[in-house]
Amino acid sequence: MFCPQFEPISAKTQNRPLVIPVFIPHAGCPHQCAFCNQMSITGEKPRLPLAAELEKQIETFLGYKKDHRTVVQVAFYGGNFLGLKYKDILRLLAETTRFVQDGRVDSIRFSTRPDTIDTARLDIISDFPVKTVELGIQSMDDRVLTLAERGHTGKDTCDAFALLHERNYEVGAQMMVGLPGDTHCRAVATGRLIAALKPAFVRIYPTLVLEGSRLARWYKTGKYSPLPLDDCVTLVKELYLAFSRQNIPVIRMGLQASEDLDSGATVLAGPYHPAFGHLVYSEIFLDRASALLEKFPLVGGSAVTLMVHPHSISRMRGLKNRNLAILKKKYNIIKIHVLPDPAVRNDQVKAILF
Repeated sequence: MFCPQFEPISAKTQNRPLVIPVFIPHAGCPHQCAFCNQMSITGEKPRLPLAAELEKQIETFLGYKKDHRTVVQVAFYGGNFLGLKYKDILRLLAETTRFVQDGRVDSIRFSTRPDTIDTARLDIISDFPVKTVELGIQSMDDRVLTLAERGHTGKDTCDAFALLHERNYEVGAQMMVGLPGDTHCRAVATGRLIAALKPAFVRIYPTLVLEGSRLARWYKTGKYSPLPLDDCVTLVKELYLAFSRQNIPVIRMGLQASEDLDSGATVLAGPYHPAFGHLVYSEIFLDRASALLEKFPLVGGSAVTLMVHPHSISRMRGLKNRNLAILKKKYNIIKIHVLPDPAVRNDQVKAILF
């Protein structure tokens, strides 16, 4: 019996908070970026929630909280929070702060553009329990940002991180792959530059061609070609592993599945998959299992048992057992058993040959 073990990557683990999402689609945005159609992504019309609507959303999600120890954050997503009018920023923060004051919510988070981070705006929010700021960076390559019509630069991102870290905010980074003008090398370079800014976490989104966006017009005229799904999964895998080696958690890969996105009417083209993150993790586990099996003295008709953490069973097997089929064919294995082992880390694979 031969039993090698793959060396795990370094990964930061943390208790994930209960995040209560409040969508403000396109609110506060100075213009519409080439790839954007927030109504398609969120299914929401571009308006700010009324006080009663905000309260109902928060109360509804608080009802899902089962563990009193769970950290709770209210998050404003889908728009450019610090690009809102000052009175709207103050209203939304004040209405949310009431839940912090009564002890049912711990803090507030929001997403915003890097070029909205300045001393004046940070002074405005300083009296409120804002803990986390997510920056919609998308790319650190100025040419890519220009082609995507973002309206900000890589330097704006660096300056924003410096100001936010100076005030001790937790800063997250959102990046996209497959933007106009982007390449594999440019995306990897963006990942490297983002990692150097030391974000608390990262989200990675594939660029999709959404109906109603300028990118859709470019796609229809042949001006833009989206990344194929397999290429995108491999690129995001590379980015995920690079961030993991720096102990930077990647908390999302791919857009959250929704009825609008899944219907096929909204996404004209691009690497959309409702389980995109699962595809990335599955490819990582396929690579790890392959690395292990390369060390085996395999002979035709061998049987192999792969031991993984119980939470990683589906990732090891792959979608519709795709990973197992690939491994069987590549190594002429007659049978592969995937068994749970709580002693194995959730990013590890152990293999036993019989």
